[in-house]
Amino acid sequence: MNKPILVIMAAGMGSRYGGLKQMDPVDKEGHVIMDFSLFDAKRAGFEKAVCIIKREMAEDFEEVIGSRVRPFLELEYAFQDMNALPEGYAVPEGRVKPWGTTHAVLAAKDLIGDAPFAVINADDFYGREAYKTIYDYLKVPHERGEYAMVGYLLKNTVTDNGHVARGVCVVDENDNLTSIAERLRIEKRDGGIAFTEDEGKTYTALDPDDTVSMNFWGYMPDFLEEAEKRFPAFLDENLPKNPLKCEYLVPRLTNDLILEGKASVKVLHCPAKWHGVTYKQDMPALQQSIREMKAAGMYPDDLWK
Repeated sequence: MNKPILVIMAAGMGSRYGGLKQMDPVDKEGHVIMDFSLFDAKRAGFEKAVCIIKREMAEDFEEVIGSRVRPFLELEYAFQDMNALPEGYAVPEGRVKPWGTTHAVLAAKDLIGDAPFAVINADDFYGREAYKTIYDYLKVPHERGEYAMVGYLLKNTVTDNGHVARGVCVVDENDNLTSIAERLRIEKRDGGIAFTEDEGKTYTALDPDDTVSMNFWGYMPDFLEEAEKRFPAFLDENLPKNPLKCEYLVPRLTNDLILEGKASVKVLHCPAKWHGVTYKQDMPALQQSIREMKAAGMYPDDLWK
């Protein structure tokens, strides 16, 4: 069995943040969030990582992250190209938005090969426990369609500075994911947490203890086959309706496979508090949390010394 690979999705545009947040330092040593992700992954057991980026980011990415990480961890780049579409399809005129996280993962298909792999966002600080949990799952042989997801409590994943997108999960008594609903606008409201699907005209309350997905998934390589096979059907359905913004998201594909009985997803519960920078105003809180974790001995000052 091939050793698990970490796949980091770093090609997002960061529109709500107002820039390439993946490159912004989060401590006085100049580390970015991905430094901590890669450091946690390495000490959990991962020996290789694939970063999915835009081709035009490659030089900056290597300077900021790759050059200092590479002596400690095998690191490769995959490039998400908007024009990389199935035969017979073309990018609609005026579209600048990437095709979503499923398309991003497909960009890394050749570099992943036949290995089991974990998928994370570049701009989320997941915590040490999450990497250990997913690595321990992936290092054991599994059948086709046997996947995993690191699940967080909703109340540990919201920001005080705006709204977030989360996959709200239904989990059975055996910790298997039975369905996931992508909620694109969740926010703190009236002392609780709620989501809206009509630009704030109405809100639906959510349980703060709901399990949510933070896009931390563990897959067998057959997931890539399913993604490649299903992408044309997604385009056929969604391009006529939303040519400039439709996105094929990993949770949607995973949910489809569950509902069709072609996959099972074990939910690996993580009690950690999420740290991230959805908005610029989130950065000071993240920086303070990192200072506290370093003071507690959870991380060295220099991760790659």
